[in-house]
Amino acid sequence: MKAIIIDDEKHVREGIQLLAEWHKYGIKEVFEAKDGEEAKTIINAQKPELVFTDMNMPNVDGIALLKWLDRLGYLNEVIVISGYDDYQYMRNAIYYGSFDYILKPIEPDVLNETLERAVTHWRERDQKQQFDLENDKVAKVVKPIYWDHLFSGIIDRSSVSEETLQKIKKEINVDIRNVPCTVALLHISFMIEQVFDRDEELAFFTLLNICNEYIGEAGVCFRNVNQRDQIVILLWDNVQGKSYIQKIHEAIYSFSARYCTTVVGAERQSVASAYHSAKETLLTFNLLNVKRWKQVVTRDKTDSRPVIHLLDYSQEISWALQSGSKGKIDEILDQLFQSMESTCNLSIKQLQIWEQQFEILKSNWLKEYQIDEPSLPSKRLCYWEEDGCFSFEYFQREKREDFYHLIDLLSDAKYCKSKSSIEEIAEYLVQHYDQDIKLQDIADHFYLSREYIARKFKQSYGDTVIGYLTNIRMEKAIDLLENPPFKNSGNRFKSRLSKRKIF
Repeated sequence: MKAIIIDDEKHVREGIQLLAEWHKYGIKEVFEAKDGEEAKTIINAQKPELVFTDMNMPNVDGIALLKWLDRLGYLNEVIVISGYDDYQYMRNAIYYGSFDYILKPIEPDVLNETLERAVTHWRERDQKQQFDLENDKVAKVVKPIYWDHLFSGIIDRSSVSEETLQKIKKEINVDIRNVPCTVALLHISFMIEQVFDRDEELAFFTLLNICNEYIGEAGVCFRNVNQRDQIVILLWDNVQGKSYIQKIHEAIYSFSARYCTTVVGAERQSVASAYHSAKETLLTFNLLNVKRWKQVVTRDKTDSRPVIHLLDYSQEISWALQSGSKGKIDEILDQLFQSMESTCNLSIKQLQIWEQQFEILKSNWLKEYQIDEPSLPSKRLCYWEEDGCFSFEYFQREKREDFYHLIDLLSDAKYCKSKSSIEEIAEYLVQHYDQDIKLQDIADHFYLSREYIARKFKQSYGDTVIGYLTNIRMEKAIDLLENPPFKNSGNRFKSRLSKRKIF
């Protein structure tokens, strides 16, 4: 802690320096000033917790100094020391919150008892102030989260409880039941990925601050906790509000050099209906038709044409994957992409449907081939240009790569499965060489066709199944002939064979 003694009489300052038990009460530095003017400079620089001041001083007296300290507003305890038992001084000291008032000549006991109480009081006030600051910090974090959840809850409901309505009215001084409103939506998935390096909290904090700078009392901005990538702006000043949305759109571009997908729905009487209108606008506007992303997308930009469902093409896609032909996959995808560009609606809804149905089909195909679920390449959903505009070229390229990746996985699985089956057949022949084995028996045992076994076995071992089995039997016969119990009989057998001119 620090203290300052302000008095125009040097011997008074020196007396207080000597009489006070500074170290006992944790005061490590004590400064001196001869008047209020000099004291201001020291106080501004050092921020002492304890201020001892005379009242009757030249230049800036004690009353002026007390007024200045009151305006300064930092935490301190002021102890007034004066040789004048004057009511005017006392009244000002009390009014401006001085801790105590003691008279000259100063008695050591009175000085130290006052010093002790002042230090204790300052520490209590400081502790309370720190506690209040912590509470304020928590409130600043928790309150936005609370209102995010509250507003996120009402935008999807046709009816809202009276209690909730009253809370909203108390907070924003608007009865949302009786005010026509409009909803704007910011679709920020691209911003989260590219601008904020996947830090969702930072993205929402930054973008909501930008929104709040412009909206003011025209509406309220909040994070839709039911959507990972959506900021909602609820407007009840429908005239000024829409111009604010355009300003927000431009401000986000100025901040990030990227356009954020921003849509505005139709004006409605209820919050839920207004949100539904904005949501439909967001999901159904055609990404290929919005050429000037500098403009906010409005309700008239929606497209009622159908979207493409991958599930409708699952059989053709499955045959192409089984064939391992990337050319056949390209033919199917070219047909789908052409439809998207000419007769269908390439919207955010279309992107979502494609991803959902691709995941379903992928999962089924992998299960069929008994492949553990792999991760697709990490850089996906990357069909936005650097400025945030949608790129149909990037979309096509990424979707082709997804299917090429699947073809490679399935081809590797078929190869491994085929190789494993042929190896099992070879092992089976080694174990059952002494039995009468026919190719059909092997086909039945392994649930494979004779033709497939014959072709794959020849490719893997360079011999037919029967030739491979005969070689095994010959090797076993040679091993037996080399054993002593069979050696003599083997020699006699060879002798007979030589007489027949077989050897």
